[in-house]
Amino acid sequence: MTAPRRPLALITGASQGIGAATARLLAPRYDLVLGGRDEKRLETLAGELTEAGPVAVRTVAVELTDDDALATALDGIDRLDALVHSAGVGELGTVAETSAQTWRHQFDVNVVAVAEATRLLLPALRAAGADTGADVVLVNSGSGLTARAGWGSYAASKFALRAFGDALRAEESGHGIRVTSVHPGRVDTAMQERVVAHEGGEYDGSRFLRPESVGAAILAALTATRDAHLTDIVVRPQG
Repeated sequence: MTAPRRPLALITGASQGIGAATARLLAPRYDLVLGGRDEKRLETLAGELTEAGPVAVRTVAVELTDDDALATALDGIDRLDALVHSAGVGELGTVAETSAQTWRHQFDVNVVAVAEATRLLLPALRAAGADTGADVVLVNSGSGLTARAGWGSYAASKFALRAFGDALRAEESGHGIRVTSVHPGRVDTAMQERVVAHEGGEYDGSRFLRPESVGAAILAALTATRDAHLTDIVVRPQG
């Protein structure tokens, strides 16, 4: 008797933080494509996951803002059940001190690369959507809901990412594709360490969300029964 096909999920930013935590949570249910820039970290995570259970894992080390390299890396994926966009950058500064280069880089990584990867993978997502359904999850931020002083360019990119998700949801619902925006508060990651250093504070990771907690919210969106659509999830640290 042939074993049922395991669904396939692609996670960007999978080499660390929320992306890696999500991969660990999805591995019991999904075969995985792990995307990121750090090939060594991706391979280490892939080895950990395959050793822990019966999961097929493929790694894709690619710079998401390199359009040609991205297209090559994603070529050959003809069916995709879940796409989790976890990669992103967070460069802070006031409007007065933020250069055009920073604005462009932040939008390039946080919005344009997400849109392009999604566009390239839409045929694969639609193939799954027409059968059992498919999901796109955008790891956004609390800054995608509220902009604060010193966070202008980052918040603007995350507001744009939310708009992208809203448009994609409206366009692709007829193809069986759900789109979820996840808005975490501060998360204990390397990026958060840089943020706290920028703010001149002392880092205490226990004050923040664990990456696994955000991964659990992503898993909830992916595993919701198909009559339900978790369009927006806000996750805040307790206390």
